[in-house]
Amino acid sequence: MTAQSNNPTHGVTLERMLEELVAQYGWPELGRRINIRCFNHDPGIRSSLVFLRRTPWARTQVEALYVSMKTRPEPKPDADNRPRLFGRKPSA
Repeated sequence: MTAQSNNPTHGVTLERMLEELVAQYGWPELGRRINIRCFNHDPGIRSSLVFLRRTPWARTQVEALYVSMKTRPEPKPDADNRPRLFGRKPSA
């Protein structure tokens, strides 16, 4: 059996993925990112799980969003992440 060390979905249930995505983005943003009716109209974990388990293309999109959320670098807490409106002034 091969190691799954670089597979972020290994050992993670679909329910856990969905719960983490909802915690990170919320239902409105999740519905905007993945346009699925069960995310946009009366969303819920159970109804979404039923749909995702029966619909392979939707499950693939949810898994891809989960992987992108888990693999992107987290910003440093003390870093200034505000967008720069103007370049820095050159040193004199």
